[in-house]
Amino acid sequence: MTATVDVEGMKGRMAAFIQKLQDDICGALETLDGQGRFREDAWTRPGGGGGRSRVLEEGAVLEKAGVNISMVHGELEEAFAKKLQGEGRTFWAGGLSLVLHPKSPHVPTVHANYRFIHQGGRAWFGGGADLTPYYLHDEDAAHFHRVHKAACDAHDPTYYPRFKAACDTYFHLRHRGESRGVGGLFFENMGGDLEREFAFVQACGNSFIPAYLPIAQKHKDTPVTEAQRFWQEVRRGRYVEFNLVYDRGTIFGLETQGRTESILMSLPPRVRWRYDYHPEPGTPEARLVEVLRNPREWA
Repeated sequence: MTATVDVEGMKGRMAAFIQKLQDDICGALETLDGQGRFREDAWTRPGGGGGRSRVLEEGAVLEKAGVNISMVHGELEEAFAKKLQGEGRTFWAGGLSLVLHPKSPHVPTVHANYRFIHQGGRAWFGGGADLTPYYLHDEDAAHFHRVHKAACDAHDPTYYPRFKAACDTYFHLRHRGESRGVGGLFFENMGGDLEREFAFVQACGNSFIPAYLPIAQKHKDTPVTEAQRFWQEVRRGRYVEFNLVYDRGTIFGLETQGRTESILMSLPPRVRWRYDYHPEPGTPEARLVEVLRNPREWA
């Protein structure tokens, strides 16, 4: 971070960006769903700051969707402060986080996060987006990756291969030996000029709607069987395992005494764990597991 960067001003610009992005994404999702509407909860963090949580439940397309923003600040616990990339205990963090759990197993779950953190004398951006299908359509994964690659390439051609690989590494369930989904982008503290990085974060955030909505629109009316719903709920169990065991955003929110309901909105509404369950060889379900155990290039 250079001395010429107006970090305080950037906080305000980031806050304005994520507020508009939340409005844009929620509007697009309500149009997609056609029935459900987001409930909004504004909340205040006792230690400083607050946020605006929006959750849609039991819609026609979205079984549970959360699109949350927060701008929080204050003092970190000493032990947790040392785990972050900044200096000291004083912090400010602003970001948008979303998780969409569609009703149909033919429509993928999706997650995205865009954030700006200031801790002591250091400030950095982070974020990304990743797709978690239950039934894999190669063209959907390719579309999701190509849209994000285009956003990367407009800023730096080295970004996509770096951040795609980082996504594959991060969203990996080590205890299962498989990825959570088919990846996307994941970046944290790129170490460059903050103005350039802010422009990149905005490009990524604005890419979410064109990356995801065409996929959801294409599959939302596909007929569903009970067996496919069963498989969706089994795979959702993997999503829960990752979010509660590994996810840095969940840990950061809980460690900074954020709003618990907003932090855990990422969890799906209906999940099952079947003991030692394996799909039948040669089935679409088995193919998904095979791909998740061997990440591939999509763009």
